[in-house]
Amino acid sequence: MATAESTQEKTGLGNYFVANYPPFSFWKPDFLPDARAALHAPPRPGTPLGLYLHIPFCRKRCKFCYFRVYTDKNARDIEVYLAALLKEVELCSRLPIVGGRAPQYVYFGGGTPSYLSAAQLRGLMTRLKEILPWDGASEVTFECEPGTLQEHKLEALREMGVTRLSLGVENFDYKILEYNGRAHHDEEIYRAYGWARTMGFDQVNIDLIAGMVGESWDNWKRCVVKTIELAPESVTIYQMELPYNTVFSKELRVLGADEPASFAVADWPTKRAWVSYVFDELARAGYESSSAYTMVKDKRRTKFVYRDSLWHGADMFGTGVASFGHANRVHVQNVDEWETYIDMLDKGDLPLGRALPLQSRELLIRELILQMKTGRLEADYFRGKFGADILKDFGAAFGRLAESGDLTIEEDGVALTRQGLLHVDRLLPEFFDPRHRTTRYT
Repeated sequence: MATAESTQEKTGLGNYFVANYPPFSFWKPDFLPDARAALHAPPRPGTPLGLYLHIPFCRKRCKFCYFRVYTDKNARDIEVYLAALLKEVELCSRLPIVGGRAPQYVYFGGGTPSYLSAAQLRGLMTRLKEILPWDGASEVTFECEPGTLQEHKLEALREMGVTRLSLGVENFDYKILEYNGRAHHDEEIYRAYGWARTMGFDQVNIDLIAGMVGESWDNWKRCVVKTIELAPESVTIYQMELPYNTVFSKELRVLGADEPASFAVADWPTKRAWVSYVFDELARAGYESSSAYTMVKDKRRTKFVYRDSLWHGADMFGTGVASFGHANRVHVQNVDEWETYIDMLDKGDLPLGRALPLQSRELLIRELILQMKTGRLEADYFRGKFGADILKDFGAAFGRLAESGDLTIEEDGVALTRQGLLHVDRLLPEFFDPRHRTTRYT
């Protein structure tokens, strides 16, 4: 697997963050018959169902973004897309895999879901709730870019049952935001956050990125102070990476000798130090670790149902152009071109693009590596679900990581150390099957 960090500590080109397993490069159109069979089979008993909706519109394309987004669509295009999205959800709702299940969670991601107008949001959500009612869902998450929020939009989201608002703050410095292609500025962060607090959303999450181009220790410390002053229920911190299809990967000379110091991408040790610093400061403010990327005020009240359900094998309809889903042990991704997506739904076809059926060992490895991101693995869980003794089956890999100080082996599982959490994505290929280790991730 080609990653941004293997033997070197500079931030090179490639994927660092491990979002799924097996790697996406193994997902093929040839496996679409397996995906259709999985969707037309009843669900496995006890398996939750989730719904992800991709809203691919943005005011600007961030220079580090590798998602399928569009900045050139007009109002008519948006209406066409939303109609197609609703048609896709309706087709999904009729599939045997639903099996009478209501969504355990709903997640609006992007792109920029908050790019939509209040009227579009009300119309979309009203129809969605008619197709797949989510009044009983444990969590409804909505991603926002602060500059696109308005009071009446937030009122619509609150009325429609959104429980977690996730603000893509990333940094509080206007110059850094601007250089990295973010559309919002610092004043809009405070305005949007104030509205969200006034309206009483159950959970407000703030996203930060350690290592944006132009970042410095002084700037990072100021961002941490400002985050703690806002006191959100949760803070998610990512480390900047440069996948191959980003603007930066095409245009920026990464840490070149003649690159201006103010616009260099921090190396991995620096980014890990920044994340460790924010974890320490948040802990002093009463937060606790929820994953390698997330600190929360109160684990008992602040949940991430979307994340934890996926990491424990939930089914999920991934709807929208290029979206990823999982159905009855089969990974599925939609087609990744706008025209193809719209055309297939106009014909009444699910817009499936590629898939990958998983064998039992691949399912085990997938859950093991994803749950490692929480900082702990429980041996009993894997014994009960897969009939596997992970401490024995993966003993050599655990042993190597214990020797390097990345985790400790306990009687009933393993626990990652702070060192291990800070670069957990670099550790995960240790657990891949050999044929999955040497290929490009995406």
